[in-house]
Amino acid sequence: MKRRAFITLFSSAAAWPLAGGAQTPPKIPRVGYLGSYTPAAGGLEAFRHGLRDLGYVEGQTIALEVRWAEGRSERLPELTAELLGLKVDVLFVATSTAALVAKKATGTIPIVMVAGDPVGLGLVASLARPGGNVTGLSYFTEGITARRLQLLKELVPGLTRVAVLRIPGVAIHAIFWQETEVAALKLGVRFSLSSCAGPRTSRRRSRLRREAKLRPSSSSMTNL
Repeated sequence: MKRRAFITLFSSAAAWPLAGGAQTPPKIPRVGYLGSYTPAAGGLEAFRHGLRDLGYVEGQTIALEVRWAEGRSERLPELTAELLGLKVDVLFVATSTAALVAKKATGTIPIVMVAGDPVGLGLVASLARPGGNVTGLSYFTEGITARRLQLLKELVPGLTRVAVLRIPGVAIHAIFWQETEVAALKLGVRFSLSSCAGPRTSRRRSRLRREAKLRPSSSSMTNL
């Protein structure tokens, strides 16, 4: 994913509501930024840097409204409604779950998303022709989950069991889980799934590592 390609895409989306407005005084575009986690998760500063690269000056040529769900997906509908109530011209969402909430909330405000599998999740009709009011980038590539499991088996000789953590409410995890299960069957590896969320996540991850007899450095599959 190239940052310049993304910010160019975002800039185009931000201009959609202003098209045909040459006869009226220019207004400052209002951009909504909906984060599923906290500022510590990163992303916002890179987003602001991208806007500056495009010549936008926050507070002068663009207004940025930021809301954080702090890891509580149940807050996303409320925060989305709040941003839409501020009459944002474009809404940026950085997770698949937030994108689904935003798409359900509006069919007219342009939504720029970074999501796992936008086609599989029903966010867009296709990557080539998304249609509707949703556009953005996908970090999901068909077959990548199977490849990860294959690499893990090569890194851990004699691997017979893989433990995978899934966070409830994260839409893309269901797709990753299904692909991992299919890949595990093909590779002859036992597949163990555990749903976790909140402060108990680290303890469950440690327990699953012990059960699967995997070294901590070999636990990349827990991010699926």
